[in-house]
Amino acid sequence: MPLPTPETWPHGAQLLDSGLTRFALWAPDAFHVSVELEDGQSLPMLAQDDGWFVIKSHCPAGTAYRYQIDGEMLVPDPASRAQQGDVHGPSLVTDPNAYQWQFPQWQGRPWHEAVIYELHVGVLGGFAAVEKHLARLAELGITAIELMPLAQFPGERNWGYDGVLPYAPQSSYGTPEQLKHLIDCAHGHGLMVILDVVYNHFGPDGNYLGRYAKGFFRQDLKTPWGDAIDFRRPQVRDFFIDNALMWLLEYRFDGLRFDAVHAIEDPDFLKQMAARIRQQVDGPRHVWLTLENELNQAHLLEEGFDAQWNDDGHNALHVLLTGETEAYYNDFAERPTEKLARCLSEGFIYQGERNRHGELRGEPSGHLPPNAFVLFLQNHDQIGNRAFGERLSALCSTDALRAATTLLLLSPMVPLLFMGDEGAANEPFLFFTDFHGELAEAVRQGRRGEFAAFAAFADAEQRARIPDPNDAQTFTASRPHFPQADSPWARLYATLLHLRHQHLTEHLTGSRSLGAQVLADGALYARWQLNDGSELRIDLNLSAHAVESSVPPVQYCLFDSRLDATGDRPANTLPPYSALVSLTPAGDDA
Repeated sequence: MPLPTPETWPHGAQLLDSGLTRFALWAPDAFHVSVELEDGQSLPMLAQDDGWFVIKSHCPAGTAYRYQIDGEMLVPDPASRAQQGDVHGPSLVTDPNAYQWQFPQWQGRPWHEAVIYELHVGVLGGFAAVEKHLARLAELGITAIELMPLAQFPGERNWGYDGVLPYAPQSSYGTPEQLKHLIDCAHGHGLMVILDVVYNHFGPDGNYLGRYAKGFFRQDLKTPWGDAIDFRRPQVRDFFIDNALMWLLEYRFDGLRFDAVHAIEDPDFLKQMAARIRQQVDGPRHVWLTLENELNQAHLLEEGFDAQWNDDGHNALHVLLTGETEAYYNDFAERPTEKLARCLSEGFIYQGERNRHGELRGEPSGHLPPNAFVLFLQNHDQIGNRAFGERLSALCSTDALRAATTLLLLSPMVPLLFMGDEGAANEPFLFFTDFHGELAEAVRQGRRGEFAAFAAFADAEQRARIPDPNDAQTFTASRPHFPQADSPWARLYATLLHLRHQHLTEHLTGSRSLGAQVLADGALYARWQLNDGSELRIDLNLSAHAVESSVPPVQYCLFDSRLDATGDRPANTLPPYSALVSLTPAGDDA
């Protein structure tokens, strides 16, 4: 049987039909590599072309192993499918077919049905604990949960963006089988499951690739986390593309959210990855690929990707709700109402204009459908990147938040909630890690240094009040309160999502913007034509003053955020902090 070409070795330990396990490590900077088993056996690996080391051996699922590099150091498998403890410990051989799926015929749901709920598995208590929320979320009207990154990281707690073993689910959250059970249960409730993946860097602790596979990185390009990953190399590309395919095919995730792709220094990698995924995932399945991309590259949303997180929309809404204009919010401080109007009618706000640094940002996006954009009022970044992790419930009025929530859940864009939003949780969501020694101190000081330019943290004494990411209390303080089903906020979310599913969802595919018009500072209205010819209109006033409007009065009120039901209100007037949603049937010019 001929050996695969060097580019096609699957990374890591693969159980074969013969009962053998094949170990493959790309280590072009190593001279000798062996597989060291927990029972003391040492299995010298055979050097192949182009830096590969490979061996087959009778090692069943559950076998603990590490690689020995040049007789000098023991390292985990960079493509470990599971860890026996931390990132520095042994990796485990796993059987990808051991789990018996309860809902093997699940094919997902179409994108126009998407209502996404982002959550942190560790904060909720692990894979099994997340399962306890599924029935409640499905009843609320959520159609997908999105898990923050799961890649194995050092320690017991982490935001998830310091992972160093991207194939291994975090061991403190549960086993690979428990993760599959969570996904399976979600499917049983009619919920899709999306995974946030990080392909732009490795975390600072537990990454040994620089010793034996320096080709993973390029020193001529830097990212905020160090040397950029070198996606020019086929072995590196395959490492990450195969990882994406593992989550989608073996774990049956329904989609992936790609973190900070603006830090991926290769223009072709993302397109190649999307093409490979579309080729290898079964045709009937609905698989969603979404991006976080500071560059606002609209062309990617026509080349294999479904949507992008719309930070522009969030930032304009945040300025209007809170009045904050420091740091990146400064790009939205001038004429924020006009910027929000552009978001609602064209998607991105920055479509080639210069930002506060004088840099050109974005591409034209007005030709894209509304559901090419994921809109949110909060997410892990926008809360957790605040010094004290405050949520909007602590930053703006209740009426203003209700109005903005109405816009979020009833616009044709794809709505995303962050865990706790449905109860207007007031617990913070802080940045947390579990580092030790010099790294812990560097992260602590680095975190506080991030806020040195803010007026509230101008001196060191003020910055010292910022919670220590490595303190366990910072982690436990980030657990949100979840509301009872009959609480006011839960009722609001349930009502709005019921209206979305009953009146809008089936008509969203093919919808298009009919424009948006500014009425006054903080007030506007936006219109969309749905695929049945009906017209959706949202009148929004996030200011503290009533606004008179010359636009035709609403005839078919779907929801009024100030009344929590349909009812009378002064004609041509938008009360302070209000949203009025109407749906006019096709052909009705009233």
